[in-house]
Amino acid sequence: MGPMLSSRFALSRSVMFLAVGAASVAVLSGCTGPAGPPSGAPSGSATVTAPSGESAPSGSATPQHPDPSSSPTALPTDDTGSDSPATDPIAGLTLQQRVGQVFMVGTRASAAGSTTVNAITRRHAGNIFLSGRSTSGVTVTGKVVTRFTRLVTSKTTGGVPLWVATDQEGGQVQVLQGSGFDTMPTGLQQGTLSAAALRSDAARWGSQLATAGLNMNLAPVVDLLPSRAKAAQNPPIGAFQREYGFTPAVIDGHADAFRAGMESSGVQTVMKHFPGLGNVTANTDTTANVKDSVTTGSSASVTIYRHGIKKGADAIMMSSAIYTKLDKTQPGVFSHKVVTDLLREKLGFDGLIMTDDVSGATQVLKWTPAQRAIKSLEAGVDLVLVSADPSVAPAMIDAVVAKAKADPAFAAVIDTAARRVVTMKNASLQ
Repeated sequence: MGPMLSSRFALSRSVMFLAVGAASVAVLSGCTGPAGPPSGAPSGSATVTAPSGESAPSGSATPQHPDPSSSPTALPTDDTGSDSPATDPIAGLTLQQRVGQVFMVGTRASAAGSTTVNAITRRHAGNIFLSGRSTSGVTVTGKVVTRFTRLVTSKTTGGVPLWVATDQEGGQVQVLQGSGFDTMPTGLQQGTLSAAALRSDAARWGSQLATAGLNMNLAPVVDLLPSRAKAAQNPPIGAFQREYGFTPAVIDGHADAFRAGMESSGVQTVMKHFPGLGNVTANTDTTANVKDSVTTGSSASVTIYRHGIKKGADAIMMSSAIYTKLDKTQPGVFSHKVVTDLLREKLGFDGLIMTDDVSGATQVLKWTPAQRAIKSLEAGVDLVLVSADPSVAPAMIDAVVAKAKADPAFAAVIDTAARRVVTMKNASLQ
């Protein structure tokens, strides 16, 4: 992860997966809004509020590791019978399991939702996202996560462990709260800390996530706003003080520190929202046809990602705004010009690319669930986030499987995405 994975996803690294122990996870764009969010608050990428009256799962007071008999199995070794890993990390996975690896399905942070459980057991989904707001604390969150990690078997995910993710940015965008979780300051407040202090704080916050079983945080936010004076006019970022500051230098240094701290605790980070939400005047979670008519491939907001990539960032989230100077019609998350031409080729990013929420965000609802999933993957995305409305996950997954069976070129797209996901897990989940 980041600088720790210098040969970012080298296949020469061991492909033995360790079971993820007692865990937990949450979201915002994954972008979740504040607890008791004001109108238009970001949430789980699309606005998600924590259900009222949720009861905590029953069980022991301390998160438990899955029984060894249900632990993930190692991916296959080569034909020689040696202990060396297979050349292709997805060689032992069925088509359905490969497709499952490219989806991250949401669940309430306070309980293991049956829809998400079924996504793993019936459709081989390989990743989950804890959404909404929970004040249940580390121990209860760990029980929720363990409910999911125990589902990992050779028949469900092919033995590949889950990424368990959330939105733990700080301020109003902190999904997991309660005993064992610090109350995190806003991004803007974090931006006033020294880099050393923020790295230390992020390491502590990351260790709290790891104790609860989470291994991915959809943060840091690196969106660049035009100015402090205009921040409040930016609904998705500035209105909630999610930004570190108002210059690339401030954002670069603090994002580096946040990533380094989180990753030192074993939590994978995801920079967001490429190529930037600083110039929009509406929230894609709650509004359709949100456009940015300013950003180009050489904008300062894009150079922030160039810096992050140079510093070893491993994962980036796509925005669903339309960037008219890059692609006049397609949201960034569906745009080959933005995902592949700009991020992959021009910026040279060879890490993981994931979508912002494409299940409930108003910006993408004019496309069917099947179209959203397929368009994202065809644009070059590796991981599809289905956080706000997990009920659409079956339609998305089934459509991707069907297209992959009928279209060899699309099947190759799935293999590329699944291979990147699994290779990154090989490198980071050990």
